[in-house]
Amino acid sequence: MSPRPGAGVSSHPDAAVSAGVPLTGPYTRILLRGLLAGLIAGLLAGAVAFVVGEPHIEAAIALEEAAATHAATEAHSHTHEAASAGHSHGEDALVGRTGQKVGLILATTLAGLALGALFASVLHFARRRTTLSGPALGLLGAGAGWLAIEAVPFLKYPANPPAVGDPDTIDQRTLLWVAAVVLGLVALAVAVAAAKALARQELRTVRLAGPVLAFLVVVGLGYAVLPTIDEVGTGFPATLLWDFRVASVIVQTTLWFALGVAFAFLTERADRRVPVRVA
Repeated sequence: MSPRPGAGVSSHPDAAVSAGVPLTGPYTRILLRGLLAGLIAGLLAGAVAFVVGEPHIEAAIALEEAAATHAATEAHSHTHEAASAGHSHGEDALVGRTGQKVGLILATTLAGLALGALFASVLHFARRRTTLSGPALGLLGAGAGWLAIEAVPFLKYPANPPAVGDPDTIDQRTLLWVAAVVLGLVALAVAVAAAKALARQELRTVRLAGPVLAFLVVVGLGYAVLPTIDEVGTGFPATLLWDFRVASVIVQTTLWFALGVAFAFLTERADRRVPVRVA
């Protein structure tokens, strides 16, 4: 008896999902998927930053301008010149607050696009070394990226509002933040290597705890080597500082979470269109 036409090919919409299809397709298709996911993530992160972060920035700017005015009054100097010697976040700045708020959405959108392109490129090469499905790889990649690029640097050098920080040390703080990002990436690479080395261990506890321990050891050693910077003045409100840092974490988490979910959704949607051969 000849085989039934189409035998061995499943067109059921859930076949690709249940089979756990790896991330497939040419690099250009994956790149476009990453760009679209990054665009969505950037717009969403910008909206969250506008709603959650802007009020704290406004409060910090108000404190900065008040301190500048007070210092100018005590020094009996020209009030206008002393006030403009600050960071000029107000409406008399080169770019007014309205322009800065619009620029915030534009900046997060461009950052999302760039991050999406980089994210897709990393997953394109990572798919050759894993059997994870495309959606799972996207979600896991976003989580790993957030952990290495956001969480590790933030815990060592948390974000500060505009009124905090010495302008003379901005280059040093930037280099240290980059070093913390490198530390997070190295720790993640060590954790992945540890996971591969322990893959054949019979005890599941060892397979799970080993990579986590390796990650924490590398991060702990890095934290011990990197210098600590604390430029928060004693008079700065602790509540405002805490709220600003929490808002910063929320925005960055939104960016990475939206990137991973959007990429996973687009990948799963593409997989449903492709017939999958079954035994």
